[in-house]
Amino acid sequence: MTTQTLDKTTTTWQLDPAHTLVEFAAKHMMITRVKGRLTDVEGTIQINDADPSASSAEAVIKAASIDTRTEQRDTHLKSADFLDVEKFPLIRFKSTKVELLGEDRYRITGDLTIRDVTKPVVLDVTHEGRSKDPWGGNRVGFSATTKIDRRDFGLVWNVALETGGVLVSNDIKISIDVEAVKVGA
Repeated sequence: MTTQTLDKTTTTWQLDPAHTLVEFAAKHMMITRVKGRLTDVEGTIQINDADPSASSAEAVIKAASIDTRTEQRDTHLKSADFLDVEKFPLIRFKSTKVELLGEDRYRITGDLTIRDVTKPVVLDVTHEGRSKDPWGGNRVGFSATTKIDRRDFGLVWNVALETGGVLVSNDIKISIDVEAVKVGA
């Protein structure tokens, strides 16, 4: 990550991997949702309380940390048919715009990179609060949702069903819960 000069109203927060969760859901056989998570997430949030539009967020996820609770499915998702984690080990997000929509609600636009394909995404974000932890640190929480079309990122593997439709939906719902610790408190 790059070092930048921050004004006095901007604070830096480091994602707490033990309390940060990236989940996704895709329809299976057009009748039910399969959910999974990516468990190895790192990142930084710059929060400017005086001017939220001057805030930013970056995250890096290890693609091999995908977990759907089914080893065979996870192996397939890590393969070249989907994430191709050997060739593309990282999924990245970098914000490009932060908009305050109302009290504790934001729209964050950013660049999402999967399999070295970068596309813009829009996150609907809720500020969940700030608190001191029992060890004297300061923490902040956010939740966010978005939806992507996996084909936009080169994730095109699928199987047509005899009854119509496909085995795996193209639309992927993403849900993110973040807890971050203030740096340099």
